[in-house]
This record gives sequence, structure tokens and C-alpha cells, in this order.
Amino acid sequence: MESAVLAASNKHPKPDKVFQYGTAGFRLKANLLDSVVFRVGLVAALRSRKLGGQTIGVMITASHNPPEDNGVKLVDPMGEMLEAAWESYSTELANAPNPEIFKVYQKLQQALKINPETPARVIYARDTRPSGPKLVAALVDALEAVGAEYTDYKLLTTPQLHYLTRCVNTEGTPQAYGKVSEKGYYEKLGAAFVKAMKGRKTVGSVTVDCANGVGGPKLAELIKYLPKGSEGGVDIKIINDDILKAEVLNYECGADFVKTKQRAPPSSKSLPNERCCSLDGDADRIIYYFNDPEHGFRLLDGDKIATLCASFIASLAIEAHLSSDLKIGVVQTAYANGASTKYVEQTLGLPVVCTSTGVKHLHHAATKFDVGVYFEANGHGTVVFSHNAQKAFSSTAPETPAQAAALSTLLALSELINQTVGDALSDLLLVETILAHKSWSPKEWDLTYTDLPNRLVRVEVKNRNLFKTTDAERKLLEPEGVQPQIDALVSKVRDGRAFARASGTEDALRVYAEAGTRGEADDLASKVAAVCKAEGGS
Repeated sequence: MESAVLAASNKHPKPDKVFQYGTAGFRLKANLLDSVVFRVGLVAALRSRKLGGQTIGVMITASHNPPEDNGVKLVDPMGEMLEAAWESYSTELANAPNPEIFKVYQKLQQALKINPETPARVIYARDTRPSGPKLVAALVDALEAVGAEYTDYKLLTTPQLHYLTRCVNTEGTPQAYGKVSEKGYYEKLGAAFVKAMKGRKTVGSVTVDCANGVGGPKLAELIKYLPKGSEGGVDIKIINDDILKAEVLNYECGADFVKTKQRAPPSSKSLPNERCCSLDGDADRIIYYFNDPEHGFRLLDGDKIATLCASFIASLAIEAHLSSDLKIGVVQTAYANGASTKYVEQTLGLPVVCTSTGVKHLHHAATKFDVGVYFEANGHGTVVFSHNAQKAFSSTAPETPAQAAALSTLLALSELINQTVGDALSDLLLVETILAHKSWSPKEWDLTYTDLPNRLVRVEVKNRNLFKTTDAERKLLEPEGVQPQIDALVSKVRDGRAFARASGTEDALRVYAEAGTRGEADDLASKVAAVCKAEGGS
């Protein structure tokens, strides 16, 4: 094996750069990733063998990043993010010089007590970026060098790969999650949507901006499994689905554009009060919005989606006579608008937990509830149901037709929602289902609470690792003296709140500020950004 690994790794020489497995795996300019993806292949085989031959997923994508970037991340057997300890093993292998790569591989194998004779199984997919096929070739070179079995699922959304990873590992067990195929994914979502919509109708169509990414063709395929609006389903108009022109991926479109610019994509031609939403480049985020005739562009972001889901599920639990048996909660990050937190706690009467940024933190916290709703403000999120909750939905004997309907809808939602990870296609159908049940227009949804004006600013710094946080990333510990300056700026503003944290994917900081007025929020964000820039070097 040693000669095979060394010979293969020489085809993928490591550039003079330090790599770090972050929130979204490895993500950077695609021309620097060849050696990294090769080493991720080695890690995937080690991880699979460590887990007794369970299948590990590998996704090649850079999500909302520009087309010249790419990335790679590992998916654990139940479709969840890679176990935290293995992020450091991945980083270690990614940075090993080519001649020492097998020594590092063997060292990890011995330290982790991995039997090299155990089968290794890996599935992988990629998004539509032109660099994808070359990086897949690097991955396959690694898998073949260490004798791993592998299956290529070609083009998929990131959530579809997470879904398939769970399906393949639960196939033939009582926890079976679905058929191990892309078609099985569409069939499961389509059937659950029909069941959840029973007797309800959507009003008008929903326009979906697919960011010119992989979500475009996959949503077009999903539509084939959904009834039309007139048949008790939904009418979906797809825009920005050009996957042939690489340069238009995420360009002036997509969830990240809408959230950060706080305006609709220029290509959006929707009429007033029409439902619109945007996916990101790999379809794991979704943001809703509409054009209000009185107030113009209105954003319905991850916070608004989380509160919509929590309120609907909590009311169904009451109708199903399960509210006292099930612990329902909402998980947020520091980016959640303060008004949404107040709404969940005070109006809905549900607990809110704040975690550090990153899906793995949110997902972990959500599993502590029977029904855990988590969405980042950027539109990435899902709902997870405990075994007890799903058992209650399916085995509770209803005493009234209303209770029976609520139990049936809850069970359908647990099948409609991709519980492995945030999934824009699944979340789209979830939101459409809830709005249909409530007979709400986007305006009525928007009026549930009023967001505090906020601004998110990106600040380039030489070394993001200088910035260390505490209190779920809401306060800076280092560089020393920066947090008191931020506190002083916040204290001068009504309803003010601000924080700065290092990006998980690039040498930059994210500065978030909110305040009582738009002008104060913008001013606070720029002042906090200036403090951070001065301290972090630019």
C-alpha cells in the first residue's frame, strides 16, 4: 500500500500553503485543492475503517463562493457533519509533505487502532463547478491507492449527498431512512409533501432563484414528483438555473446575495406580494422574500423560517395532545435577529438555545429536544425529531378527527424534512406547506414580528486566528482590549448589539450589528469593523 499511496500522491503535489479543515471542510481557490482532495480521500477511508466499514460521504462543493473556488468536506454515517476530532486529523494529513504522507497516514491508523483489513466504503458527489471533475479524479486516486470501495453519485446538491449517506448506512434496518438513490429522495419528499398538504391549497406560485447552481436541475427533477397547485400541490417557477456558464454561479443571485445585499436578485421580475426565494450554490440554504407595495423589498430569512416552523409545529403538538410530552425548542446563533429571539421566547413560549456558528453546533444542540428547530439567519437549517417524537406521531391513538389530522401532519413533516442537514429543496416544501395550512401570504408571515435593522460586514484581515471568542461567539477574548471598544460603541445606540468573529472559511472577519434604526445599525457595523481592522491588520 505504501508504494501505491506515494505514487498516487506524487500526481497531486502539495503547494506551499497551510490548509485548515473549517466549518465547511476545506474551501479555497480550486487550483490549490488538488492535493487536499487526495488527502481527504485517505481520511475518508480511515474514517470508514474506524467505523467498521460504514459508508462515509465526500462532497466537493464551495456552496455560495464564487465559481473559481471549490471545497471538499466529509459526511459521517448518519448524514451528519464529520466528528470534530477528525477535523484535526484531516488538517494534519492535508499539510503533510508528499514524501511523508504515508508515514502520517500510518501513524493515524495506529494511533486510532484502525484495522487496515476492514473494508472502507465511500460515496461522493460534486456541484456544477468546472473544477469538480479534476478534483474527483484526485479523490478516486486516493481511494484506489488504499483499496476503498466507492460509488460516484456525480452531480448532487450537498443535502442529497448527506441524505444518501444516511440511507446507505441504515438500509435494511428499523432506522431505514429511504431508498439509496437520487430518485428515492424525490419520491420520499414528493409523497410526504402530498400527505402534509392534505386538504390544503397554495395560493399563486413561488419563484425560486437557484443561484445558477446544482439546485436548478435538481429542483426541476423534484417538480416531476409534486402535484400542481390546482391539484393540492404547488406551482414553482425556476429562475437562475444556468449551469453551463460557469461564471454566473452565485453572481448577483442566490441566498447569500439576497441576505447580504438585502435586495432581490436583479433577474427577479416578481409582482408585488408574490412569494420568492433564493437557494445558494449547493442548495443547502434558502431565503424567502417578497415585494411589499408599501414598504418595498422584505426579507424572510432563516430566523423568520425558524419561527414559522416552530409556531406551526408547536400548535400541531397542542392539537395532537402531545405538547406536554414533547420538548420543543429553537436553536440560534449570535447572528439571529434579537427580535426573533424575543418572539420565540415571549410570544411562542418556547426555549431558545444560542450556540457557536456552524451547523454541527446547531444540530448537536437541536438533538437535545424532542423537536429541535434550527436555522442560521443565512437560511441554513432544518428540524430534527427524536425517536420518542416520531414514535408518538405514529403510535398515538387519536380521539378526535382534529387530533388525527394533527398527528398525520406531524408524521408527514418528519418525513418531508431532511433531518440530516439543512436542505433548501426540503425546506422550500416545508415553508409552502406551512403557509398553505395557515392560509398566509408572505406579508402575513412578515408581520409576525419586526426585525431590528441589522448589517453584516466582511472585514479582510491578515490572520483571522488572532480573533478568539467566548459566549457562543458573542464576545471577543482576543485581541485584548477590542471587546471593551465594541461594548462602548454598542452602549451609545438604542437596542444596540454587535459582535465580531473569524470566518470559518477565509481570512476575514464577520461583523454583525443591529440597532433601533437602519442608520444606527449601519454606523455601528462600520465603526466596529474599523476597530477590528485596526487591531487585526489588513
